[in-house]
Amino acid sequence: MLRTEALGIGRLVVRLTLVAAWFVVSVGCGKSPAGADAAATGGAASTESDLPVVELRTSLGVIKLQLEQPRAPETVENFLTYVERGHYNGTIFHQVEKGYALLGGGYTSELVERPGRYPIRNEANNGLKNTRGTIAMARVPSAINSATCQFVINLGDNVELDHQGDAPEQYGYCVFGRVIEGNEILDRIAATPVEQKGEFTSLPRQAVVIESAKRLR
Repeated sequence: MLRTEALGIGRLVVRLTLVAAWFVVSVGCGKSPAGADAAATGGAASTESDLPVVELRTSLGVIKLQLEQPRAPETVENFLTYVERGHYNGTIFHQVEKGYALLGGGYTSELVERPGRYPIRNEANNGLKNTRGTIAMARVPSAINSATCQFVINLGDNVELDHQGDAPEQYGYCVFGRVIEGNEILDRIAATPVEQKGEFTSLPRQAVVIESAKRLR
């Protein structure tokens, strides 16, 4: 089922006063994964070379992501599962707002929803911030633990998306990695002309496709 929800709080809510929503987020269903309570906010010490790296090959260039597995273990495991199953191949960035964020991982270029698995636990209280170049999970604002497959890449320092409290509207959006190559590709995507098309309020006129997503390390 297609569901339109606002991703963020604060200034994003203001931006959405005259529209139904900015981010189009679908929520999967099913039981929670085993071991959800084992995730920690810190985790064992790791070096840069220990952290997983994923390559997103898009129609506008390559973006490489380094994933903070010790800080967001369940979220990283979830993302890597989608990568390894080919879920992201052929999906698009379906919401783009220059200076704010890109949203992807849920729809094909024909705007057909690619459903997610079960929702995962929100690990936003891990000390990581929604700064430019970071990747976070999208979720329904009214439900803390509702992220499935869709993700956000921050184009600016979006402090209103950080963990600020225990209420749903304050809990934040879990950062689980950062761009290590391809910041210029982010800017290229952000400069793409957008339009409103049905429930998609900032859809690129020319689809920006994630041609492939693969784990490099």
